[in-house]
Amino acid sequence: MKLIRSIRRDIQAVFEHDPAARNVWEVIFAYPGFHARQFHRLAHSLWNWRIPFLPRLISHISRFLTGIEIHPGARIGEGFFIDHGMGVVIGETAEIKDGVALYQGVTLGGTSLLRKKRHPTLGNNVVVGAGAKLIGAINIGDNVKVGAGSVVISSVPANATVVGVPGRVVEIRNPDTDTVEKLPDPVWEKLESLERRVAELEEALRAMRSATGASASDSQLEKER
Repeated sequence: MKLIRSIRRDIQAVFEHDPAARNVWEVIFAYPGFHARQFHRLAHSLWNWRIPFLPRLISHISRFLTGIEIHPGARIGEGFFIDHGMGVVIGETAEIKDGVALYQGVTLGGTSLLRKKRHPTLGNNVVVGAGAKLIGAINIGDNVKVGAGSVVISSVPANATVVGVPGRVVEIRNPDTDTVEKLPDPVWEKLESLERRVAELEEALRAMRSATGASASDSQLEKER
């Protein structure tokens, strides 16, 4: 019964995150993210039972059929959703809690060659945008949103929004007051400063050219006289 409830929660997660989902049969037969999740259930169970070879074979078959690679050792919570899914990679020591959504091209990768915790841990209700890369044994807090194409290499506090390369926190939401605190963005501030400086230099250059042009006209008049 627990397994059936868990699968139903996976189906519900599709409807929560994807407005294109029309009915349950469509989700069951035409959503590769849902298929990859069910393959991983079997592979992870066999992995926990320490059965050799077979978990990796199931993972490989799942990758071939869905385009999604989830290591059998990864731990995944309830209500997990992968949209489209092609190119998603989830490493061996990755931990994903409840209500997490990943989009296509997301990588939960590692950098260490040691047999230790080397992949990210994602809290509850995390959303990771298309093409984002989360690297290393970092912790992503609850309700975090990671922008598409971001590269996150350090831990992120709960309720934050992360964008850029490398990923940086640009805002933190307060769920109690439903307010958003915008944080300083050093990169953006530097770009704005450069834009202002370029505008000032262009204005000074125009003024210099105008003054030079006026002087040249006065000199020409003197010669004509």
